[in-house]
Amino acid sequence: MELKVSVTLQYTSSVKCQACRIQHPSFMKIKLFLIFLTGILLQVPFVSPAQHLSDAAKKLQCDLIVDACRHAWQGYMKDANGYDALMPISKKGQNWYSSSLVMTPVDAFDTFYLLKMKKEADEAKNLIFKDLSFRKDMEVQLFEVSIRFLGGLIASYELDGDPRFLNLAKDLGKRLLPAFKSPTGMPYRFVNLQTGKTRDPLSNPAEIGSYLLEFGKLTQYTGDSVYYKTAKKASFEVFTRRSRIGLVGTVIDVNTGNWINTESQIGARIDSYYEYLYKAWLLFGDKDCKAAWVASNDVIVKYLYTKTTKGAFFTRVDMNTGIETRPLYGALDAFYAGILTLSGNLALAENIQQGNTYMWAKFHMEPEEFNFRNDSVTSPGYALRPENMESCFYLYRATKDEQYLRMGKKMIDDILSKCKTTDGFAAVKDVRTMELEDSMESFFLAETLKYAYLIFAPESTLDLNQYVFTTEAHPLKIAK
Repeated sequence: MELKVSVTLQYTSSVKCQACRIQHPSFMKIKLFLIFLTGILLQVPFVSPAQHLSDAAKKLQCDLIVDACRHAWQGYMKDANGYDALMPISKKGQNWYSSSLVMTPVDAFDTFYLLKMKKEADEAKNLIFKDLSFRKDMEVQLFEVSIRFLGGLIASYELDGDPRFLNLAKDLGKRLLPAFKSPTGMPYRFVNLQTGKTRDPLSNPAEIGSYLLEFGKLTQYTGDSVYYKTAKKASFEVFTRRSRIGLVGTVIDVNTGNWINTESQIGARIDSYYEYLYKAWLLFGDKDCKAAWVASNDVIVKYLYTKTTKGAFFTRVDMNTGIETRPLYGALDAFYAGILTLSGNLALAENIQQGNTYMWAKFHMEPEEFNFRNDSVTSPGYALRPENMESCFYLYRATKDEQYLRMGKKMIDDILSKCKTTDGFAAVKDVRTMELEDSMESFFLAETLKYAYLIFAPESTLDLNQYVFTTEAHPLKIAK
């Protein structure tokens, strides 16, 4: 794409000194020079220095991301070895539950593998096989354990080939199945890994419908159809409870099937429900899931899609009426441009990515949530999320338009310059002040840095005709 600069000059036939109202010879020379310069600018296209990123520039960007990945991992190994995650400011480790499941190594292994970081991959692998066990009397959140551990272990097995990854995944899958023993087949939010005891029936579409990919792979590798059938039933229990206009709400009771919160949106607590419907079609060729995605996407575009002078956003509406409830959008919503790109709707995806880019540029780093009608921040944190970068990755792969390279570069450069600590990278507590928060979630290594790298890396690094990413960016091989 070429950018043309148009210059319009307004002048009189005789330039006069405003102080004394007499003709000034030097002004005539300036006028002639400006007329000449205008002619040049109007005829010659102006290409911005940032317009094209050479292969060398892309490689440099990849190297910077590898360095960042190594820095984050070294901080983890130094200060949080054996814990779930690093606290990068206080330089301590923290666990999600009563004991560690070494979440960061599991989430990060396939990133190290794709980035050809052999030393780090070997270290993560050793930690996993030394410390990870699911034989624990411990309650875990079904959704997070499935997308981070189950997906991470299966992807690691498919990339690396070590059967110990798959054995751990099979063991975990059996321990998660009791969560789905509700009257509706929609899972409870928490399950005990040893006893199978469950709790919390008030759940949401994302935590109910985001198991198709991981559980489908368990069916593939165990030969037991119960996994995929269970995950599919849960997803379609949500789908069959959509409103008469086709929308789903935010909170539902898995015991009764009644909606508790009828606000509909595409961000937190709903996002990956939609994502997995389409990706189950890509990964397994499930036509039911594709049909459900098409029906869902049609009504999302009809009722939630909102075009503004800043770009396009998805608003929030009542699931029964389609009437706007709150014009809120944020970091998690940004994934939708990517899934639209995968499904072939590039025009809509590019409009949404314009809004995503506006959100980042407006606040110099995207907030968790903001009101896109008046630009007020409603949730100011930035948790090192990947979704905006993810959409840049898919759009660049699909279009080869270098504006998406520049978008990705801007985002990762901001993260590396503003969030780096001596021992890792910290989330932002408030994008308005850039105060940091003592947190580095495992998805920073699993997703954010992975997508950042893949934007600039050769396509052969990860072929989208052969792999589908889970919502935690774990690449799973497309089933033949």
